[in-house]
Amino acid sequence: MNVKELKPWYHVEKFTQRGGVIMDFFDAIYKRASYREEFDGAGIPKADLEEIVEAGIKAPSGYNHQTTSFIIVTNTEVKSKLAELVPTKAMKTAAAVIIPVSSYWEANNGLSFEIEDYAASVENIMLAIVAKGYAGVWVDGQMKLDHTGDKIAEIIHLEDGLTVRAVIPVGRPVKDVPQKEKKSFGERAKFIE
Repeated sequence: MNVKELKPWYHVEKFTQRGGVIMDFFDAIYKRASYREEFDGAGIPKADLEEIVEAGIKAPSGYNHQTTSFIIVTNTEVKSKLAELVPTKAMKTAAAVIIPVSSYWEANNGLSFEIEDYAASVENIMLAIVAKGYAGVWVDGQMKLDHTGDKIAEIIHLEDGLTVRAVIPVGRPVKDVPQKEKKSFGERAKFIE
């Protein structure tokens, strides 16, 4: 069965060593898109959320310092408070909200990879969301406006020294999740031979 022909979402017939369903790596890349619409209201099994976040934990990090951690919110009351700060359709109907948080660390040579570490971990999570048959959106910019990240930190009782980097509402989409048109390979890449 061709995964790309299934609508509105997809099912796969491959299994991981851990027994879970998984899709081909490149299918996940080609299907990965930001979903800002409503979710269907169904919950997500805790094991799926753990596997999705584990993908973020497995991301590379500068000097392997692993500056990114995650808060997974499934509590309805807390999700409602988060949706008041980030009032999108996805946040209001998400089965779960994954919140990547990071700590600042500087190497002896003055380099810090906090932002790079966080970004690598979130992209792994976004790919894992797709591979598990869910949808989500990486909401970063809103954290930088009106002290939203600080307000979220208060809601989740985040310990000092950690910064809220984003929120990722996750769920089962009620609409198709098309990837936006991308510029061609020739417009964005070149070989030096």
